[in-house]
Amino acid sequence: MQERWRPSVTVAAVIARGAGEATEYLLVEEHTPEGLRLNNPAGHLERGESLEQAVVREALEETGCDFVPEAVLGVYLARFERPAQGEDVTYLRVAFAGRVGAPRPGHRLDDGIVRTVWMDLHALRHSAIPHRSPLVLRCVEDHAAGVRHPVSVLCSDASVTQPWRLG
Repeated sequence: MQERWRPSVTVAAVIARGAGEATEYLLVEEHTPEGLRLNNPAGHLERGESLEQAVVREALEETGCDFVPEAVLGVYLARFERPAQGEDVTYLRVAFAGRVGAPRPGHRLDDGIVRTVWMDLHALRHSAIPHRSPLVLRCVEDHAAGVRHPVSVLCSDASVTQPWRLG
């Protein structure tokens, strides 16, 4: 029997400060197999956590700041190939808009994260550092366009932490 295909589920935090043309977005520079890349604070959903818990955890790990998700920007699907590694992965990303507090003193950023950086949309579009994926810009552009959905559109059943037993 053929194994069922499964996408990798990820979350991303889109964090803005300022307004209008002066709006800046909090991004991370990170080491990847393809070299230094620019990304939204983002990462994989782990077993036993909700999407909201995952984005709060990932934002803290990658920025050192506590993140409060206030809206869902969207659900995005993208596929990546790394022929040299024999990888062909599809990612299902849930992106959240929200706010952060000040960085926690002494917090060590996740492995691979070089630094955090604030960039406006123009700088992001023309960055000399390549984006980790096409979703980096797409999520920020959706935020800038005012796309927002209530976080309540997401439902994490209690079975996420306490599995429902069949049989």
